[in-house]
Amino acid sequence: MTEATLHSPLDPAETTKDVLSTIIRQGARRLLAAAFDAEVDAFVSEYSELRDERGRRAVVRNGFLPERPVMTGVGSVPVQQPRVRVRPPGNATVPAPHFQSKILPPYLRRTRSIEELLPWLYLKGISTGGYQEALAALLGPDAPGLSSTTIVRLKKVWEEEYEQWRCRSLEGKRFAYVWADGIYFNVRLEDDRACILVLIGATEDGEKELLAVHDGVRESEQSWRELLIDLKTRGLECAPELAVGDGALGFWKAVRKVFPSTRGQRCWTHKTANILNKLPKRQQPEAKRRLQEIWMAATKDEAGTAFDSFIKVYEPKYPKAAACLVKDREELLAFYSFPAEHWRHLRTTNPIESTFATVRLRTSKTKGCGSRAATLAMVFKLAQSAQKGWRRLNGRDQIVHVIHGVQFKDGIKQDVAA
Repeated sequence: MTEATLHSPLDPAETTKDVLSTIIRQGARRLLAAAFDAEVDAFVSEYSELRDERGRRAVVRNGFLPERPVMTGVGSVPVQQPRVRVRPPGNATVPAPHFQSKILPPYLRRTRSIEELLPWLYLKGISTGGYQEALAALLGPDAPGLSSTTIVRLKKVWEEEYEQWRCRSLEGKRFAYVWADGIYFNVRLEDDRACILVLIGATEDGEKELLAVHDGVRESEQSWRELLIDLKTRGLECAPELAVGDGALGFWKAVRKVFPSTRGQRCWTHKTANILNKLPKRQQPEAKRRLQEIWMAATKDEAGTAFDSFIKVYEPKYPKAAACLVKDREELLAFYSFPAEHWRHLRTTNPIESTFATVRLRTSKTKGCGSRAATLAMVFKLAQSAQKGWRRLNGRDQIVHVIHGVQFKDGIKQDVAA
């Protein structure tokens, strides 16, 4: 085998890839043409009895509209839509029909999958300057209208979508649980870091739903109070049964004033990290195991025993670590008064933490957004995207009991008669 053969510029894999792409686009074009024909034929047949003043059919096919390219997930596909001619009906009382394709809306240049691809790429870390290269690799070198200015326009649209979503009505909504956290981001054009307050709620169906994304001043009581009052103003009248969050005092002070009946559950992930930070490294593995024995206990009494054991072991030498645990005892064990199937969801703010890890990655790559409004819009869009993959609560049939105030002890529903 010669050297020329080994280094042939025609890579069979690349050639096959190009041929397959061409075949797929040609197939898509033929399918679209068939769909257009069927759509137009159905419309013409529906009005086949309609006549103009000279007795001719009022609705007929009349050639084709000019061909235009549409960017799809398989690249640019040229489409040509049949034209429909509608003559004024001879009967003046009958309105003239209007044909509008449901397959190809007017002025469409990109399919919805591409519209969703653009924000996904941006949110995953592709800078506006690198868009053309990234999209050319995905869709081919003929991808038009996908420059960095497209993202600038998209961000404006996201800001408008966020404002509409932020003002939506919450009437009739009811959430059994809420998870709360404050996420910090750098803003290039401002001195202070942006603190985005996030609430996720568990609906009556067991679905997790993005409830609020709010621009706060750190995690202050005033900022959280404004957020919660805004929820009530927009129709959220029923207080959540349980709120899950870290030790930020601002949220807990605010929720006690706005929703006084809502119980609090401290996040065990945050609490464990806070306690371990107050211990020497050599003590941390054993301390972590002992803490796990508390929140993994089958009953509240067993958890209390493990709790007291931890204090007894560490308080003499490491009083700060013990005090960090003691001060939130009731809030750390609140989950025992709710269905056991829900415990794994209630012991941590992980629904928020895992979602916004990607946002932090995005902002670190771009050294932060240019403004607080852009930061809010980005957080909102990413959370919306992530919401599609959020898993429903285990034991969702138990949520109705929680909402109606049924008592649970150690995760087991208590008999009312007893």
